[in-house]
Amino acid sequence: MGIIWTIIIGFVAGVIAKFVTPGSNEPSGFILTVILGIAGAFLATWLGQAIGWYGPNDQAGFIGAIVGAVIVLLIWGAVVRKRA
Repeated sequence: MGIIWTIIIGFVAGVIAKFVTPGSNEPSGFILTVILGIAGAFLATWLGQAIGWYGPNDQAGFIGAIVGAVIVLLIWGAVVRKRA
């Protein structure tokens, strides 16, 4: 259930992070935004476990997933800006 919950939270976090993160270098498609949100949720879970905020079987919460999705979107914007 842990991975499924992370995907669901990442789905919602990706949509919210797109509204929070300004810029024209954002991904333009809904599916790509959701995938980046899911990646952000996994990033937040991994970072939280690495730092020691979460235990081995804990997942990132909703706020952590949004922060992770914003980080992924900012990295995405930097990579796209560097290419252009």
